[in-house]
Amino acid sequence: MMRRRYAIAIFVVVLAFFGVFFIWPIATTVRGGLMLDGRFSLEFVAAVFRNPVYVEALLNSLAIAVGTTLLVSLISLPLAWLADRYDFPLKKTLGAMVLVPMILPPFVGAIGMRQILGRYGALNAVLSHLGVLADGEWIDWLGGGRFWGVVLLESLYLYPILYLNATAALANIDPAMNEAAENLGAGGLRKFFRVTLPLMMPGLFAGGTIVFIWSFTELGTPLMLDYTRVTSVQIFNGIKEIGSENPFPYALVVVMLAAALLLYGTSKLLFGRRAHAMIAKATVAATARRVRGLKGALVALPFLVVICAAILPHIGVVLVSISSDWYRSVVPSQYTLDHFAEALGHPMTVGSITNSLKYAGMAVVINLTLGVLIAWVVIRSDLPGRGLLDALAMMPLAVPGLVIAFGYLAMTQQGEALAWLVGDPRDPNPIAILTIAYAVRRMPYVVRSASAGLQQTSVTLEEAAANLGAGAGHTLRRVTLPLISANLLAGGLLAFSFAMLEVSDSLMLAQKVQDYPITKAIFDLFQILGDGRFLASALGVWAMLLLIVTIVGASLLLGRRLGALFRV
Repeated sequence: MMRRRYAIAIFVVVLAFFGVFFIWPIATTVRGGLMLDGRFSLEFVAAVFRNPVYVEALLNSLAIAVGTTLLVSLISLPLAWLADRYDFPLKKTLGAMVLVPMILPPFVGAIGMRQILGRYGALNAVLSHLGVLADGEWIDWLGGGRFWGVVLLESLYLYPILYLNATAALANIDPAMNEAAENLGAGGLRKFFRVTLPLMMPGLFAGGTIVFIWSFTELGTPLMLDYTRVTSVQIFNGIKEIGSENPFPYALVVVMLAAALLLYGTSKLLFGRRAHAMIAKATVAATARRVRGLKGALVALPFLVVICAAILPHIGVVLVSISSDWYRSVVPSQYTLDHFAEALGHPMTVGSITNSLKYAGMAVVINLTLGVLIAWVVIRSDLPGRGLLDALAMMPLAVPGLVIAFGYLAMTQQGEALAWLVGDPRDPNPIAILTIAYAVRRMPYVVRSASAGLQQTSVTLEEAAANLGAGAGHTLRRVTLPLISANLLAGGLLAFSFAMLEVSDSLMLAQKVQDYPITKAIFDLFQILGDGRFLASALGVWAMLLLIVTIVGASLLLGRRLGALFRV
């Protein structure tokens, strides 16, 4: 009885939290785009589709999402299949290196990519030295209008999400299913498309959904590559009109949200429910075929190619950060380490690092507190509405971060419901709203980690504590939390690291220099002529080092279960 009371209390608190800080901001934005003179109207939304500039941006955003998802699939699926089927030299090392792109947000990687693939970048310099290009000639490798540059950068950043889900899905397939197919004469590609791929579909849908929505609403990469004809950038440019009588920024956000949810719902209907039943989840892992010599090298080759392509932006950022002059040359002509010291001594960067640590640290405290409680209700209680809590906790993965950030910005304007969170509107302090924004956006990682830990921990240990007179709270503190501490550490590390480099919330909600988090500081530094791009790159390298430590730690703690954190 006491356990049920605790579950009901947690249910109410979590529902209130998500109602105020997730549903309400989205509803406020939707209302701003769908209300005309106090009544419901689609006039502003219709006007968006009548404006050719807005329509072009929407089509460009959709094209980026489609192109990115397809390219990510082409990269991830072969790698996952090879990793599952073969045991080849350096498999563990290459499998870990495949996750390297996750240590650098694509908008930071854009600095390095522009330096390598830009008009006066390293690749054109190589071609000039080889005589392929005459003096003064250049090729815009990033593509006209930067479209392909955005697709490439986002694909190289997001493919690990689908790769993790695909490898986890393959690991859960009962080997008996493939053996049965072989006994019936199916082999090679026929077995893959008729048996393996259908069984993987739920996992592929989980990862593909995140990739699609993420790339559809990505803000930082188009900004850094000067590709402004996308909806996310148009919304960002409309920030200054929030609070005015202009409804079009709201209408744009409504259209983006509706498009994301429609695309998610359609793909869910077409692919997400096509889960083919197996007798049981695989209890015995399939035996990977051991290959060595030339065959082993051929299997490892695709991993090496992808890794080399994926670390290009990272190499570019690192080289920019240690160079004092890099123009029309293959590598920097002069090197220096001064930018790292300057990056940590620059007034903007010192404050941004402190701010990010503060925002992300407080957000993780919220994540761990609510995440454990949500997971406990979902896994350990029999409360009828517990599925709603799990769905609410995972919804931030399906709702564009840009939409949530816009909602917070609208609701913290003078006279609005959450204005108290920023204090005096003439001198706003965004610490509270940024902390909440980071916590809401990264809640899924902690909930999934805690849920996985509870599922792997026998409930009999908690029942034994209860039989000895321990209450639910005491049992949670003394028994449950120590047993799932590794999972909580992994989820907390991921939540902290991704919050430290959150883009949409940071760019939209931090308006004053003294409140800038790291990502906003990198963006502003990059705009400064002279040493701006060098300092921005140095700050990006410091951020990379942080993420390397956290993601490697989370990967060691969770292993293949790491992919479950990126599922909706």
